[in-house]
Amino acid sequence: MFIFFDQKSFLVEKVLDLHRIMMPHSISPNPSTREKIIRKQIICTAQKLFQKNGLHSVTMHDVAEAMGKAKSSLYYYYKSKEEIWDAVMDVEISEILDDIAYSVEKVHTAEQKINAFCGTMLISLRKRRALYNIAYGPDKTVKRDKSTRGIRRRFVQQESVLFNQILNEGIKKGEIRPMNPKEQEILVFVLLSGLKGLEKETVLEEDYNLEPAIHTLSHMIIYGLKA
Repeated sequence: MFIFFDQKSFLVEKVLDLHRIMMPHSISPNPSTREKIIRKQIICTAQKLFQKNGLHSVTMHDVAEAMGKAKSSLYYYYKSKEEIWDAVMDVEISEILDDIAYSVEKVHTAEQKINAFCGTMLISLRKRRALYNIAYGPDKTVKRDKSTRGIRRRFVQQESVLFNQILNEGIKKGEIRPMNPKEQEILVFVLLSGLKGLEKETVLEEDYNLEPAIHTLSHMIIYGLKA
């Protein structure tokens, strides 16, 4: 009985085995990494569709079709369009807050930091006008009772943390008068509420000149808080 031995096939298989052992991740990513990649793809695709067509007009089918995937495959990652919307807005909020933190870190005085905070906030929101209008604009078809209010609440909470850091640093340097915790909490609430009104005007009115408004606002804030 003769056994035919294909030396070429044997060597190829051995090389592939060695490659699998030495570089296991080069064949396919692990499940958690793959899931993160797909979630990111879903968010990026949905973000573009929401910006172009609005929240109400976009469906799970639209997102799946734009990705070249079956609609059913999306439900493994997100249960509904509203969940995807929440994820999109969480990413947007994180990017805005990162931009604000970076701008604040680059300057030194309390007035400069407040100016950087307000300016970066308004400019970042203007760049995201379409998503801002969906979340906070006049569209009556968008349900804001749960998801959008939750998004807004998270945004305000994180804004407050950043603004409190500016105030605490200003107090420590003697640029801002000391305040008790309750007074500071109320102050931050009032200031951020005032900023929201300016947000709507600057975001909804495309030609509105931001710089004078930002400078005036930050100057008024620091004037009232000087030690």
